[in-house]
This record gives sequence, structure tokens and C-alpha cells, in this order.
Amino acid sequence: MLIKCFLITEKSVAELEKNVITAVVDRKANKNKIKKEIEKLFGVEVESVNTLITPKGEKKAYIRLKSEYSAADLLSKLGVY
Repeated sequence: MLIKCFLITEKSVAELEKNVITAVVDRKANKNKIKKEIEKLFGVEVESVNTLITPKGEKKAYIRLKSEYSAADLLSKLGVY
């Protein structure tokens, strides 16, 4: 499984307004794999994926959903937000 956990921080909650989900993912995962995994697991369409490596060595992904889907609704269904 590529996605380790979803992050709920002050910044990630602000990103929800832009329809962006923040997740910690496997270091070996690339943008295409992350996109396919999110689309397959949750039945949504992903517009774009941006990744970065944190100073702790974790890989973080910012996943923007297409406008017809709600990032906040997706996280609330998962019980995260």
C-alpha cells in the first residue's frame, strides 16, 4: 500500500478548501502510482499530484481532486476529518 496516512494539520485543513488532500506516502511511490492508487481505492478522479521529501525523510503528497469531487467529504467518509 502506497498511502501510509492522511495528514490533518492547520495547513492541510486550509488546503481542503482548494480540494487538496495531504498524505504521507511510501518513499518509492511516484506521482502516477499515487494517482492510480487514490482513484482505485476511493472512486474519485485526481487532477494532479505534487510530492516532496520532508526533513524527517518522509514523502508527502498533495493530491488535488477534480472539481466534481470534494476532498473534505472524502476525508469525512474515512473518519479522518
